[in-house]
Amino acid sequence: MYILGIETSCDETGVAIYHSTKGLIQHTLYSQIAMHNEYGGIVPELASRDHIRKLIPLIEECLQLSGLNKNDIQGIAYTAGPGLVGALLVGAAASKSLAWTWGIPALGVHHMEGHLLAPMLEENKPGFPFVALLISGGHTLLVEVQGIGEYQLLGESLDDAAGEAFDKAAKLLGLAYPGGPLLSKLAEKGVADRFKFPRPMTDRPGLDFSFSGLKTFTMNTFNKTEKTEQDKADVALAFQQATAETLAIKCKRALKQTGIKRLVVAGGVSANTKIRQNLEAMTKKERAELYFPRPEFCTDNGAMIAYAGCQRLMAGQVESLEINARPRWPINELILL
Repeated sequence: MYILGIETSCDETGVAIYHSTKGLIQHTLYSQIAMHNEYGGIVPELASRDHIRKLIPLIEECLQLSGLNKNDIQGIAYTAGPGLVGALLVGAAASKSLAWTWGIPALGVHHMEGHLLAPMLEENKPGFPFVALLISGGHTLLVEVQGIGEYQLLGESLDDAAGEAFDKAAKLLGLAYPGGPLLSKLAEKGVADRFKFPRPMTDRPGLDFSFSGLKTFTMNTFNKTEKTEQDKADVALAFQQATAETLAIKCKRALKQTGIKRLVVAGGVSANTKIRQNLEAMTKKERAELYFPRPEFCTDNGAMIAYAGCQRLMAGQVESLEINARPRWPINELILL
């Protein structure tokens, strides 16, 4: 069956078509980064309005590029949460309206389920079970995955998510929005070991994360320097190293705690080279398998939503045509297939 996937949880409008046996057929994406850059961060109202302008043209483009038409689509999957409520409602309203018009089902998908299943879009798919590290601007989670729909939350961020901490640290260094990629690029010019940053919550048991203190440490360290370009680079490098090592330490604990030898890493921050290098070194030492989605599927996209929705629709999950969005939606509240 052909499934139309729609992603509008934040600042990217993603549309894709996935087939239950042929795999991913087509996907299109529009990013709002240039618009929000002017304001130094995401403006929710502007994000919602831009989704309204871009969504239908992207759906039409995706259908045209795939050589399909509306009569070929047998179901719609959309991001129902978590995310910005206005942005979510745009996708939900469009999906339910199209479903009613086309006479097909529409199903809300959990945004983070989409991310943790994104590696399933690759030829080299991870087998079950696996541990998933989801790292994005709004979420940092460790999840034990026994199968599609079978998730156990192992740990999460108690304050700032890793991506959020990257952006805030970058802002403290005077970098533009979105700051995470710019901070990583700046860190390439840094001198290693000039500054020693803490590895938060690694000196105690557990799998939860906390990055707000690391952000504060970054600010205090930078304020003690002369704030030269080299100072910025050295602080950026120390921050990135601390974050990458913290994530690797927590993932190692999760693998040992569960006894699982597969680690899936997804979400926008998973594209960070230093984080990948640390996780690759850790899993190699632990003799565990490591899986990443391709870079274009690390960030928000419609393909992951189409895939997750396809699995649930094929399993018989249904919902009414009532328009709903869940800006807060714990992943452990997902129903089993």
